[in-house]
Amino acid sequence: MLSPAQADELPGDLDPALRSEVAHTTASAIVHQGRRGGDDPELVARLVGLVEAEGLDVVAAMWADSPPRTLPGALWRLYVLREWVRRDPQTLSARYRLGVTAAPVHDVVAGVADPTGPTELRDMLDAVLSGVYTGDLAVALERGAAFCRVLATGAAFDADYLELADSSAAQRLTRGASSLVKTADELEDAAGLWRGERLD
Repeated sequence: MLSPAQADELPGDLDPALRSEVAHTTASAIVHQGRRGGDDPELVARLVGLVEAEGLDVVAAMWADSPPRTLPGALWRLYVLREWVRRDPQTLSARYRLGVTAAPVHDVVAGVADPTGPTELRDMLDAVLSGVYTGDLAVALERGAAFCRVLATGAAFDADYLELADSSAAQRLTRGASSLVKTADELEDAAGLWRGERLD
């Protein structure tokens, strides 16, 4: 992989085909290396903490433009969820608690400890990413999808509460909830592709 300094020295933007090749190659290398070394807790911890070590911009440069139903696209979505929880744990844990009552099955699949707070959300997403490297990748993707569905439900309830006080904030939350449902669909599709050995 190129270091950030080496990447800065490249003339112009990467060709889209080369960018796609880099995305697929890095995602495949990271997942397969991680799965081979899944019994090494230090390696798994480094892979789970990839964004902290490399920075969100570096990971985004590798994977953010990848289609959602590809390995780099699915990984990007899981890492973004984890980073989002790291940056705004209070808000997201409150929304998650709102969504649990209306989406209890998805809560069970996600596997967030009860009572749900910031620590429990962080632990769950660390476990999901650990599962990418130590367990069934499809299950990890489905847990991420279930988390998105509970969070989307909570965001929709939150939007309802905000409607009278701040309709524009309520609309933003509603759009955010819709995006989370779309992400959940994409992660579930990626899980099915992985099971069919077609997620590359």
